[in-house]
Amino acid sequence: MSSNTSRSSPIKEWIINKSNAKPLENTDYPRLIESILSVRDIHSDEERASYLSPQLKSLSDPFLIPQMDVAVERILKAIDLGEKIVIYGDYDVDGVTSLTLMKNVLTAFNNDAVTFLPHRVDDGYGLSINALSRCIDKHSPSLIIAVDCGTTSIEEINWLNDSGVESVILDHHVASSDGLPNCIAIVNPKATRASGGNDFEYFCSVGIVFKLAHALLKTRPVDDFDLREYLDIVALGTVADLVPLIKENRILVKKGLAVMANTKNVGLASLTEISRIRPPYSAMDISFRLGPRINAAGRLDSATKALELLLCEDPLIAKNISEELEQNNRQRQEIESLVTLEAIEMVESDNTGKYDFGAVIGNKGWHPGVVGIVASRLSRKIYRPVFVVAIGDDGIGKGSGRSIDGISLVKFISDNRGILDSGGGHDMAAGITIKEQGLGVLNEKLQTFVSQQVDTSLLMPKLHLDTTCELKELNIELLDYYQKLEPFGLNNAEPILLAKGLHATAVPRILKHKHLRMTLRQDEAICDAIYFSGAEINLPNPPWDVAFSILRNDFRGKVSIQMNIKAIRSSSAAI
Repeated sequence: MSSNTSRSSPIKEWIINKSNAKPLENTDYPRLIESILSVRDIHSDEERASYLSPQLKSLSDPFLIPQMDVAVERILKAIDLGEKIVIYGDYDVDGVTSLTLMKNVLTAFNNDAVTFLPHRVDDGYGLSINALSRCIDKHSPSLIIAVDCGTTSIEEINWLNDSGVESVILDHHVASSDGLPNCIAIVNPKATRASGGNDFEYFCSVGIVFKLAHALLKTRPVDDFDLREYLDIVALGTVADLVPLIKENRILVKKGLAVMANTKNVGLASLTEISRIRPPYSAMDISFRLGPRINAAGRLDSATKALELLLCEDPLIAKNISEELEQNNRQRQEIESLVTLEAIEMVESDNTGKYDFGAVIGNKGWHPGVVGIVASRLSRKIYRPVFVVAIGDDGIGKGSGRSIDGISLVKFISDNRGILDSGGGHDMAAGITIKEQGLGVLNEKLQTFVSQQVDTSLLMPKLHLDTTCELKELNIELLDYYQKLEPFGLNNAEPILLAKGLHATAVPRILKHKHLRMTLRQDEAICDAIYFSGAEINLPNPPWDVAFSILRNDFRGKVSIQMNIKAIRSSSAAI
């Protein structure tokens, strides 16, 4: 990459977040917690209670979401008439959890609905006429409920209508500029805005399915069915899909993580065991342990095994499926590592400025199931929007894009429909289908798009720090309060703290050839710390300013605070 504009490892700008709010008087919270709440604009007692102790009773009426009433009416009609219902989903965690929840709800209403998953390689994302044709031939449904897909499937829904099959769409993806599909109902707040100032666009699909389930049960209660018991499935899909953990999402995930500790889902219990995690569970456990293992099945082949696991009721079968998913995940990791190395080399070896403002790259040897992860890694490394494309033997490429703040992939895709066969998704993550010969042109379009959208200062990653702290403030009492700030995720980021003037008490130890473990000292106070991938970084001479988050360390029954280092710089550096 050319040195004047891009870097292979961008240097972060450190920024301390400011808040002008006055701290509340007579508070029992530690100073650090006060500062973190203030940065998040949480000041009043009511706001604090809502944030720190979210309650299910605060959930809104599901019928406030547009077309919910029409969807409920059609589904209840199908139940009453004993119609054959197919739930058609996507192969990622959101899709699989949406299918799981919808299947369990319809079973509670005594409808033997069938679940259907497309194949990533053979069918691609979402509704396809090829997959729908197989579905109809095999199951003969009169109603298809599409979850986590369908919003842009105008042609496919028309084909279903011509085939005499009605459809309801439960989705959260952005609508096409061509309009909406002609289905019975589309429950998607991003496609049909709610009135009265209500904003439900932060939901992923399993959140939408939960709201539909709530609406069904509110209309027609079912004895011995408690929707709250499925909040662990809702939390799993919500965290894994990287939607904002705000408002009702925060409630669902917070309560769902608690339910997960005593889950009644046999498959999920088996998966937590093989993932070697234990309560209290966090959003991080889903992001780095559970989500990847569920996704691995759909990335390399079919997500059917992942769905079977979450619907499984036999512990022995669940154990066998979990072990199979574990093997899939290891295989996925190996493939992903190879593709990542090749993608980084492809971008960094260029010295012509071809990838100054982003990258569209592709290769025939890459597996389409890992391009999303590779795009995410490459985008973080060069801090630019990236599309990574796996090209098939037929010359058709299937790719995934990842972006940075301020650059919308949805807008970029919309502006370049003539180059793409198809594309869609979110501002920060999207999928595309493109012919091999179009990659170069799309890359040139990306350079122009990004360079005209932002100035170069926005292409420098920023490390936002919540507040400064002293090591003596890191104690068990703080940890109890800190855990109330969870779950952390998009739009509710994990707090990053800054401690100044630190020294290591001894030479840091290298773990697994790339991580650093150390004990840090500030005056008389000390704290253990871990710096993931820190061995790959040249540390400055101490004293250090250390940016870190807080980890709960539970070793042999003894709980302590551990610093999770995000960055280290010389204490002489200005902030």
